[in-house]
Amino acid sequence: MRDAGFFRRWLEAATAAVEREADRLTELDSPIGDADHGTNLLRGFTAVRAALAAADPSTPPGTLLQLAGRTLISTVGGASGPLYGTLLRRTGKELADAAEVSDAALRQALEAGVNAVGQLGGAAPGDKTMLDALVPAVAALGTSYAAAGEAAQAGALATVPILARKGRASYLGERSVGHQDPGATSSALLLAALAQTAGAADGTGTAEGAGA
Repeated sequence: MRDAGFFRRWLEAATAAVEREADRLTELDSPIGDADHGTNLLRGFTAVRAALAAADPSTPPGTLLQLAGRTLISTVGGASGPLYGTLLRRTGKELADAAEVSDAALRQALEAGVNAVGQLGGAAPGDKTMLDALVPAVAALGTSYAAAGEAAQAGALATVPILARKGRASYLGERSVGHQDPGATSSALLLAALAQTAGAADGTGTAEGAGA
C-alpha cells in the first residue's frame, strides 16, 4: 500500500528530474514548439514543491495529487499546464480520500488520468504527444513500476520519426519528423520518478507488482 509519504516523494523526485532536465526539455521544444517547455515545467513543479510543503501532513494521496494538478494549471504556461494538471487532478480524484492506495488502484487511477489527457487534447498514441509515453507506461504498470518507466522512455524515443498531428508541432508538417517530442520526454521523467520512488520504497530497485 502507498501512503501520502510515497506520493510526496514521487512528486519531489519528479520535481528534481525537471530541474535536472529543464534545459534539455527546452532544447527539444525549440525546433517544434515555443522553446519554453523546460522553463514552464520548472516553474510549475517548483510551485508544486512549495504547495506540498505547505499542505497539512495528514493530506491523503488523492488530495495531494489534486493540489499538484491545480498548481500546475495555475503556474505553467501554454498547453502543458492544463494537460499535466488534468493528469494529476483526475488521478487524484479517482483515488478519492483513501489514506493508503494499492498498486492496482493507482494503476487504474493513472489510466483514468491519461484518458482524461487524451480527451482534453483530442490526441491519441501516434500523434507525437505526451500520450506516446503515457499510454504504454500505464499498460506496463500491470507488470511493474520499472516496466512502466521503461515503456515511457521507449515511447518518448519512438516519437522521433513520427509526423506530429496535434499541438504546436503539427503546424510544421513534415518538418516535425526527426525531433523527439518534449511532452513525451517530460512524461517519461514523471514515470521514471514514479519507478524510482516505488523501487526505493520496496527495497528492490525494480518495484515489481504494480498489478497486484
